[in-house]
Amino acid sequence: MFAFLRHRPRRFYTGWWFNAISSRASADVGKKRNKTTVLQAVRENWRIHALGHLGWARGAIGAALGIALAGIVTWYALHLYPGDHARMLPFLVAPLGASAVLVFCVPASPLAQPWAVIGGDLLSGGVGLLVGHLLGDPWLSAFVAVGLAIAVMALTRSLHPPGGASALLFALGATGEVPWDWTWLLPISANVLLLCGFGWLYNNLTGHSWPHRPPKVPHAAAPAYTREDIVAVLEDWNEVLDVDVDDLDAFVQALLRKGRAD
Repeated sequence: MFAFLRHRPRRFYTGWWFNAISSRASADVGKKRNKTTVLQAVRENWRIHALGHLGWARGAIGAALGIALAGIVTWYALHLYPGDHARMLPFLVAPLGASAVLVFCVPASPLAQPWAVIGGDLLSGGVGLLVGHLLGDPWLSAFVAVGLAIAVMALTRSLHPPGGASALLFALGATGEVPWDWTWLLPISANVLLLCGFGWLYNNLTGHSWPHRPPKVPHAAAPAYTREDIVAVLEDWNEVLDVDVDDLDAFVQALLRKGRAD
């Protein structure tokens, strides 16, 4: 019955499964190579974005250390303060986490400068307490406090996004079952000052001037624009950009020099 197989080339009846196995093996090798390439690309991408002067790891480590330092020092300070009331105060306040992100991840931002952090958080907290005690209603105090805090920060040139959270937190605290008094500003004051002190040390040690100083670049002999032109364009755009005018000026000058060099 199977005699005809003896008269055919062996590769005729074995070739189909041999080719199938070979194709499968080649596909597996290709998949492994593609997987290796993808993993290498992921590692390289992680290395570029995580490490180095602008990597997120620098900001993450700085923020973690800053929060840890602010928390432990404030905790000890509150326990050294006479009376039991101080020990009931929080050793960390929530808006500090958002402030840490700005201070350590975008230290060149106008919103992350020392006065913005200190003034924004503390002034807003004071506004929240004041509004909460004056109005008494949590809902009413919340939105009034945030709106007034933004106005105060704008007028004092201390605009800082976590300041809105600070105003909201203290407005709600002042209208709670046990209303917060002015001693509740002690923890946030200690937190913010410690965070800024560590931020100054850490940012400067890792190559980021803080407070931020725009790079000094020589202007062209006959510049095609002036600093006032930049201000006028920003006013025409009618938008708030999270970058200083001097930084924009330095960037454009560097761009013009590079264009002439090329």
